[in-house]
Amino acid sequence: MRTTFFAVCALLAVGAGDVDGQADNYGLGQIPAYVPISESLATSGQVAVDQIADIKAAGFEVIVNLATARRAQNGEEGFAVAEAGLTYVNIPVDWEEPTLRDLDMFFSVMNANQDRKVFVHCFANMRASLFTYLYRILELNADPAEARIAMDAVWDPSSQEQWAEFMQRAIDRR
Repeated sequence: MRTTFFAVCALLAVGAGDVDGQADNYGLGQIPAYVPISESLATSGQVAVDQIADIKAAGFEVIVNLATARRAQNGEEGFAVAEAGLTYVNIPVDWEEPTLRDLDMFFSVMNANQDRKVFVHCFANMRASLFTYLYRILELNADPAEARIAMDAVWDPSSQEQWAEFMQRAIDRR
């Protein structure tokens, strides 16, 4: 019993299995609205160009940006990601009119990279968290309640009519 207690304490102390703790070692916790989902998937708000090195150091190989182009916020991102040797995919999802076509493209990108560590972001982690939630429940058959925890850490899509309707359309078509 005493050995078991010591082993559990040791695991907790080193952060074994702690996705949040491992992320902090690379400075990912400094990225706005950062939410680690698993060892191979995370979402966040807009990353700064100088944070791309942290994302790479954490082992991510693919960065998917769901934000629309804005020179001041993400104008240099694609170049900086490619320069770092990572794969960059931008699917510019319109905040006011998200489409199932955007979601299908996201699913294709995620499915093509299932064996790689993927970092998904947008401006505030709203698009990213919802698209990732839908991917997890519709493509990976994850438990909806469990998958929703990561999205709920950021926002509730039902607070925005266009996003509530979009989420329902995506779920209903399956």
